[in-house]
Amino acid sequence: MQQGFPCSSLGASSDGGNQTPEIVAPLEIPVVYDGADLLDVAALTGLSPAQVVDAHTGADWDVGFTGFAPGFAYLVGGDPRLVVPRRAEPRPRVAAGSVALAGPYSGIYPTDSPGGWQLIGRTEVTLWDLHRDPPAVLRPGMRVRFRNVGGPP
Repeated sequence: MQQGFPCSSLGASSDGGNQTPEIVAPLEIPVVYDGADLLDVAALTGLSPAQVVDAHTGADWDVGFTGFAPGFAYLVGGDPRLVVPRRAEPRPRVAAGSVALAGPYSGIYPTDSPGGWQLIGRTEVTLWDLHRDPPAVLRPGMRVRFRNVGGPP
């Protein structure tokens, strides 16, 4: 059961033949872009903070794979200008809902955990809930689109 979260998927044709892509809108994730590393990401990329936000919200991301922690999805396919290194020193605690970048990936921390990614914002979306079926909102193959709900225009 999907609990109202759209995702990209392949659907079988009614005759059981070839699979055809089912066009499904990306899951929209609202983000307040006020992350502790937003200015650092801007400096690393040569973009202004507003341009970082525009680049992050301006492309669909795909859930390439999951790992690190339950509910953590590695999002791929975003704007290549946002490829940035991990932080030199990981933080002992990153808050659940933190939206971050590292290498070619974007991700959202599903729970409070240590982490070394560059924090650019935060969302109120609960990504991991054992009382939901399935517990993870983001699963491989899904498409995601970030929406700016606060921070640089």
